[in-house]
Amino acid sequence: MNWFLLSLIAILFWSGSDLFSKMGAKPEDTYSHWKMVMAVGVVMGLHAVFMIATGTPFSLGDIVTYLPASFCYITSMVIGYAGLRYIELSISSPVCNSSGAVAALLCFLVLGETMTGLQLFGVVLVCAGVFALSYIEKKKDDALREAEGFTPDKKHTRSVIAIVFPLLYCAIDGLGTFVDALLLDTVIAEEQANIAYEFTFLLMAVFAFVYVVVVKKQRIRLSAERPKIVGALCETAGQFAYVFAIGANAVVAAPMISSYCIASLLWSRIILKEKLTRGQYAVIAVAAVGIAILGME
Repeated sequence: MNWFLLSLIAILFWSGSDLFSKMGAKPEDTYSHWKMVMAVGVVMGLHAVFMIATGTPFSLGDIVTYLPASFCYITSMVIGYAGLRYIELSISSPVCNSSGAVAALLCFLVLGETMTGLQLFGVVLVCAGVFALSYIEKKKDDALREAEGFTPDKKHTRSVIAIVFPLLYCAIDGLGTFVDALLLDTVIAEEQANIAYEFTFLLMAVFAFVYVVVVKKQRIRLSAERPKIVGALCETAGQFAYVFAIGANAVVAAPMISSYCIASLLWSRIILKEKLTRGQYAVIAVAAVGIAILGME
């Protein structure tokens, strides 16, 4: 299975993870992001056990080897889950997933990885689509709020504290992808890296459980957390495809996969019955052309 098909699979499942994570992010629930960490950690841990049980070689040392990448990814995800309580998915996702551009730039400048001229053009189109979508969504939302005469609460707008979450996600996740490019194949294979990441996430889930349930005395009802569970399943499937795509072609796969925020917007419109503007359709078309170009190379 080539890197392009794997990237498409990651886009599909991670956009689903975005949607269901947002559905499970309740502004009134202070511990919502930690509950999401629990769900993802448990599902990933089960998948890691399955891979080992079906013959994938693994050692505890792999967890230490892959820890720099795991740390970046998990930290960014916790920040991202927390941010969904304060900011709309249609704003958060494009900003967060500009991390692909950060990763591609680091791979290009530091690792000396190369792109053809056509690939570079495809990357530019995808990244331009991501940034433009964020800008369009912000302008549309600001205009709507002004028309309604709504003065929003600081926690639920793109105030400094709200926009800091996706910006931090972007920077830390981009660094994680860069570290991935350093480690995969040369230091650790994709299968072992994926298992190491999943077990590290499971450890974080245990920490979250102790903090939320034991220390803070919060009750967890599985029936109320179904969106988080579905989101965790999507996150795990996307991660499995992602790690192989990055291992095969990091400099191009990273910005392509980062465009899953565009699919996230489409799912939110289809499932939540929201509408796209002409500008949004145009941006999606531009990014789709970029993805098609990357697939041809």
